[in-house]
Amino acid sequence: MNMPPFRSRAVRALVILHEEHLRRFLNTWHTAQHRAVRLPATEHDAYASMDALCRHVLGAAGGYVTWMCKVLDLANPGIRLAPEAALMKQNAGEYLEHVLDRWRVALLEVTDDRLELPEYRSEWQTLYSVDAMLEHALMHPIRHSFQLEELMNPSP
Repeated sequence: MNMPPFRSRAVRALVILHEEHLRRFLNTWHTAQHRAVRLPATEHDAYASMDALCRHVLGAAGGYVTWMCKVLDLANPGIRLAPEAALMKQNAGEYLEHVLDRWRVALLEVTDDRLELPEYRSEWQTLYSVDAMLEHALMHPIRHSFQLEELMNPSP
């Protein structure tokens, strides 16, 4: 992976890890699709189907970096909306590359002193520093990969 130079090594590390785990999620999602994994019943739209789950994870990745750019007064990273759930099977890989391409450059100029303070209100009303949002963005695909792995390999 060829990353441009970041002003913050912390940001660089989290961007690289985020990319690694988004790719892992997509691979896990493809495997779960192949194995015909069924998600548990819920009222949450993100779990309406495997395709909806993929849209949720990839769309959230775009939303997180867009939010960080907004609160840091950086240029909008120009991330398209995620494809509709019904189109995820044919478009997930291309959309993932689009999101990762934007992630690689959106936060290049962020310095360490902008990571911890202040805190900003997220779209779901939780307060996050930029560092905390980077960590949240990293954990999101990890959590959903874990969920799918658990469904593919249930405990006895």
